[in-house]
Amino acid sequence: MQAKDLIVSELRMLHINKKLRLLFLFAGTLVMIMVMAKTGAPLKTPATPKGILDLEFAYNATKASKVINAWTVDGISPVDNIFNAKINTSFDFIFLFFYSLFLYNACKLFAASFSGFLFITGRIIARVALAAGLFDMLENFGMLITLNGNVSDSITLFTFIFSVTKWLMALAALLYVLIAGLLLIFKKIKMAR
Repeated sequence: MQAKDLIVSELRMLHINKKLRLLFLFAGTLVMIMVMAKTGAPLKTPATPKGILDLEFAYNATKASKVINAWTVDGISPVDNIFNAKINTSFDFIFLFFYSLFLYNACKLFAASFSGFLFITGRIIARVALAAGLFDMLENFGMLITLNGNVSDSITLFTFIFSVTKWLMALAALLYVLIAGLLLIFKKIKMAR
């Protein structure tokens, strides 16, 4: 009987640790969203209304050059937005750590509450969330190359592909978390009746 109580106690601690890890990653994600918004704010100009997203979605050298030119100090604007974009992109390396691990852990945690299709889908999408972080990292490297003056069609195209893929993967993981979370709430309400 004592061994069974110990196992139950260990399982409860493991579940609590998973929730604490998820809470830590969620808090880190929120903090980094605020940091990214603050450091990305100067990048929103009349020529680049979407800020850093304008560079992420520049799929050729011509579009990337327009963004770079809009951010370059030209004697009129005292703001060096190339430097600001490098800072914002550097912070994104921290952000991608938090959001990808948060989505990974959230998908796995919610998947464990289901069976069948939702379980399998959650486990697959958890891995997709990690892949989103990898694609974000590759996108950041591409943007840093471009921000350092190496503007080319191939680098901007790869950066664009990594960006679009990252967004699709992260949105799929977020959608799974929202749907599974709502289904879990309904499941608990139904069980409480």
